[in-house]
Order: sequence, then structure tokens, then C-alpha cells
Amino acid sequence: MNRLLGGVFAGNPGAVMARSWTATKTTNWLVVVSGFLEPVLYLLSLGVGLGRLIGTVDTGGQQVSYAAFIAPALLATSAMNGAVMDSTFNVFFKLNFGKLYEGMLATPLGPLDVALGEIMMALLRGALYGLAFLGVMWAVGLNLSWTALLAFPALLIIAFGFASLGMGIVSFMKTFTQMDWIFFVLLPMFLLSSTFFPITVYPRAVQIVIQCLPLWHGIELVRGLTTGVITSALLWHVLYYAGMIAAGLVLTTTRLKALFLK
Repeated sequence: MNRLLGGVFAGNPGAVMARSWTATKTTNWLVVVSGFLEPVLYLLSLGVGLGRLIGTVDTGGQQVSYAAFIAPALLATSAMNGAVMDSTFNVFFKLNFGKLYEGMLATPLGPLDVALGEIMMALLRGALYGLAFLGVMWAVGLNLSWTALLAFPALLIIAFGFASLGMGIVSFMKTFTQMDWIFFVLLPMFLLSSTFFPITVYPRAVQIVIQCLPLWHGIELVRGLTTGVITSALLWHVLYYAGMIAAGLVLTTTRLKALFLK
């Protein structure tokens, strides 16, 4: 395996993930729990409160309540936020202050082991956020089709895509000020990607830009599954994330190799 991957993979990303899990459950568990509350508050304030004034929304030719429209968007966003926070801010500290990766790569571990281990941990955090919020949706009756069962695997794909790309991007950042760019990108993407209203309200040129954003693909994928609007477009959303995952793994592995195995 090592020869096949040019010495970048020792086949033990689980050791990296185990270390991250131990650190999270002993020191950062409150941060993880608090991340679940944000989408729930959005759902209560907008989906339930404002939803009484809006009524129903058309999604793929099907009329659904406003709460059922925004809930899958918040579900996809929850998975994204969990994965991004873990793969960027935690990794940033380890890269620039904790100096943990130098020690890891001094062992038989390779850069792909480190990348996969950290991405798996970020994937777990995104999955926990998404699973908890999916449970809330089931409890209040916002999953309108049996295909909502497939929303959880979809969340894993979304979290994997954002985690793999996020870790690669953060490897270029050297100061906390640069980390503000993460929120600068995430917030507009959250607000514009058909989270609270269909993108048909925008001019066509703006719609095209939004359709290039990864969160839009995640929201449309999850919304189609929870509402039962199953079309061939869902496959394209999955393929988009497959490309995102591949690009992120290549970028992250290349960056770790360049930083620590010179």
C-alpha cells in the first residue's frame, strides 16, 4: 500500500481520528453540543413562527409547509457547519500552534493518514449534528416521505465534501485574521443557497452563480429526499460532492506533504 501511494499512506488513519475524538470528548464537548442548537432555533423562529404567515412553498411541483421547506436546508447546513468547524479551526490550531502533525509524520503515519483521520473526525461531527437535527424533524413531522431515510447518507456525503476541502484550504492560512474568510464565505452561501426561499426569486445570472455553490447542491439533495421529490438531478448533486471529495483529498494530502515532508 505504501509503495502504491508513494509513501503517503500507512493505512492507519484511525489512530489520528482516535486522538482527535479523545481530545473532543474531554475538552470540546460543550462546543459540539452548542452547534446543534443553532439550526433548531432557526427552525423554531422562522419555520414555525414566520411559517404561519407564509403558508406553503412550491418545491419541485409539490406544495409543502414553509417549515418543511427550510428544515432540510437547515439539516444540510448543520452537516456543513459541523464538518467545516472541525476541519478548519481545529486543524488551524494543530498546524500553527499545537505542532501536532510534525510529531505524527515523524512516525510511520503518512500525510494521507493524517488527512483522512482529521477528515473522518470532521465527518463524525457533521454526522452527529445532522443526525440530531434529523431526529428533530422526525419528531415534529417534517419528513414527508420514506425517502427521508436516505437523508442521513446524504449528510455524510455533504460533511465529507466540506471537511476534505476545508482542511486543504486552511493549510494555506497562517493568522487568525485570515480565518475570518471562512465566515465571509459560509454566511452568504448559507443565506443564498435556497435555504429560506427558492432561488427562482433571483435573476437568472445570480441563479447560475448560486447553482455553482456546494451548499446549494447539498440542500437540493436533502430537500428532494425529505419531501419525496426524487428526480435525476439528485444524482448530479451526488456527483458534485464526489468531485469535491476527490479534489479535497488530493489538495490536503499534497499540502501536508509539502509542509512537513520536504
